[in-house]
Amino acid sequence: MPTTFKPDTTKDTFTDFLPLEGTDYVEFYVGNAKQAAHYYMTAFGFQSLAYAGPETGMKDKASYAVRQHKLTFVLTTALRTDNPVADHIYKHGDGVKAISLRVNDATSAWKETTKRGARSYMEPEHLTDKDGEVIMSGIHTFGETVHLFIERKNYHGAFLPGYREWTNPYFKPTDTGLLYVDHCVGNVGWNQMNPWVKYYEEVMGFRNILTFDDTDISTEYSALMSKVMSSGNGFVKFPINEPAEGKKKSQVEEYLEFYNGEGVQHVAMATADIVKTVKELMSRGVEFLKVPTVYYDDLLDRVGHIDEDLAPLKELGILVDRDNEGYLLQLFSKPVEDRPTLFFEIIQRKGARSFGKGNFKALFEAIEREQEARGNL
Repeated sequence: MPTTFKPDTTKDTFTDFLPLEGTDYVEFYVGNAKQAAHYYMTAFGFQSLAYAGPETGMKDKASYAVRQHKLTFVLTTALRTDNPVADHIYKHGDGVKAISLRVNDATSAWKETTKRGARSYMEPEHLTDKDGEVIMSGIHTFGETVHLFIERKNYHGAFLPGYREWTNPYFKPTDTGLLYVDHCVGNVGWNQMNPWVKYYEEVMGFRNILTFDDTDISTEYSALMSKVMSSGNGFVKFPINEPAEGKKKSQVEEYLEFYNGEGVQHVAMATADIVKTVKELMSRGVEFLKVPTVYYDDLLDRVGHIDEDLAPLKELGILVDRDNEGYLLQLFSKPVEDRPTLFFEIIQRKGARSFGKGNFKALFEAIEREQEARGNL
């Protein structure tokens, strides 16, 4: 049955005190930023964009910004011990530190969220260089993850003040068709989903547009629960997962154990041609989860007509699901580091606004096979 979205009963009365223009960039704290940047360029098709480090006056860390269309990643590493970046990496391994959100007014965003109960991470700062001014502020969220508010309407540079252009004339990887951040998913601890849902509702003005309980997201062995939070204008979405009781350890429990706390489980990246994108990613060594081929035996009976040929979807392992708005195609990578924590989703939306409820069982069984191989199920 297609997923049905909750009606928007607040449309006429809702005032969006935190209008978000989308995801500006995602910042990862990593053990070796130079090598991580090379990985995302080589494997995922990002281009070099900007660099900050000792040469630009930043003495305790180094950051490399890479970009593909509207999708920007920043890879940051510590250059010395005894600083927050080093501590974060030691505790969590490589992972997402900041989900940076573009706003028209970063000062207002900080004031509105902190007066509603957010703990300040960064008071509004004015960053300037020859290309203009960026105003940046930030608040804490689940675990050690933060949201930064980025106001760049008066800035004409490539990235941010404090960064210099970073290019390599000998290495220009072709892109893979990744366009922008579709959504980011957070994993939180036992009985913490609803408190964080309330936080996003009260502090950031988000709304819960979809809810999945342990009957929706379960297999024979494990289960989890999830609520999808959306900004007032729908430009930013955060599904929030928590574990649910099952016979064995769920993927969220495994994440929490190896990440040593709550954090971002995966980043979903949009494409306009998932078959082409996934073929290109696979050719560059990106590994994806595989569902049994029987998944495709009755696929068209379950989702109805789709524009794509079934054969390449089956060959690549791409999943399909439909809601009342249309359908989507999606595929999930294996973890991109040794700890079974962070992974990526590739998604193409053909009208659908949902998150693949019809694929949950097949997907989770594929994840459980990986967990079992690691001895963590």
